[in-house]
Amino acid sequence: MTVTYQVSDGRATITIDDPERRNPMSVETMGGLLARTEEAMADPEVRVLVYTGAGDQAFCAGGDLSGSFVDDPIGLHEGRGDIARLFRLMMRGGKPTVARVNGHALAGGFGLAVACDITICVEDAKLGTTEVKVGLWPMMISAVLSRMVPRKAALEMMLTGRVITPDEAFRLGAVSRVVPRDRLDDVVDEVVEALLGLSPTTLMMGKDSFNAMADSSLDVAFDRLQGGLTEVAMTEDAREGVSAFLEKREPTWGET
Repeated sequence: MTVTYQVSDGRATITIDDPERRNPMSVETMGGLLARTEEAMADPEVRVLVYTGAGDQAFCAGGDLSGSFVDDPIGLHEGRGDIARLFRLMMRGGKPTVARVNGHALAGGFGLAVACDITICVEDAKLGTTEVKVGLWPMMISAVLSRMVPRKAALEMMLTGRVITPDEAFRLGAVSRVVPRDRLDDVVDEVVEALLGLSPTTLMMGKDSFNAMADSSLDVAFDRLQGGLTEVAMTEDAREGVSAFLEKREPTWGET
């Protein structure tokens, strides 16, 4: 199995585990990522999902071109849909997702990193949409990139296959933080701990509202968010959070 799964203290870590080949994104790997994400989203013990790659060279170097990618394009068509199902679940599953980008993230691997809610990247990684260099196009990840990166910048990356630095990705909004390699795990731990200390109900409702407004007109977005604010204000966690603030104590959050 090229995808490993570990749960500890509210965190599910989902790892692409093929470091000798720089963690490529095969159809089997896509299926594994989807299955493990479904498991994490359904597990009440899991509050935060962390995605990473094994080793220290690559988060994910992109599609597995050795796996009948062009030899059997029709036969692999349905399996490729797992990446879309994965991205939908990451966005709509209600739990925060964090990318621990421990090395190069290219093509589909770049898409996976950007699809996470928070993307923490080592400063010496190479990033980009390199598919065009082998006669392909970043079809599936276009839906993610077009929502995270300015249109001109995203299209230029896809048209040229240019590799970018983490600092440029940060400026474009594709990466949340750029850190020295020796600080990666500390920063990921800090982010995960911060998320674990917050109301899971509020995080779920807030994330759903944020994603729902992305494709809406301004008026529709305001109406949706007004209703969302009322909904979150009616939760037990909202009442507990306000009471804890007024009483100068730590809140005790409920379960989702």
